[in-house]
Amino acid sequence: MAPKFLRRDSARYSKLGKNRRSKQKWRRPTGRDNKMREQRTGYPAVVAIGYKTDKKERGKMEGKEPVTINNIADLSKVKKNDVVILARTGKKKKMEIAKKAQESGIQIQNLNARKFLKKNEKREIPKAAKTEAKK
Repeated sequence: MAPKFLRRDSARYSKLGKNRRSKQKWRRPTGRDNKMREQRTGYPAVVAIGYKTDKKERGKMEGKEPVTINNIADLSKVKKNDVVILARTGKKKKMEIAKKAQESGIQIQNLNARKFLKKNEKREIPKAAKTEAKK
């Protein structure tokens, strides 16, 4: 497994990523006396072609193939060895997909279906009460 490649002084300055994961970006070490660039022992590893993931494993999540779901029809096409990722969809369609996934026992990687449904069912009830009150 490849090491976590970080910028040279990322542990020293907050603007380079100290305690800020979003700022921890790789930049190739340059400079005449840079020990990392020279790949000396005791210094962090530099990005190199030898760390590349095996071709069979590339693009997979937990050893499974990721599948993007846009609608309920896509959910029925999911195979056993697939990881489901919910695409950018609206709340209405997302709720339908979450219900169907919960019934069929499919786990969605980027959505906790039970929590999402519980949170949004509470918000739906007042709307139904409002429409009945208008009649």
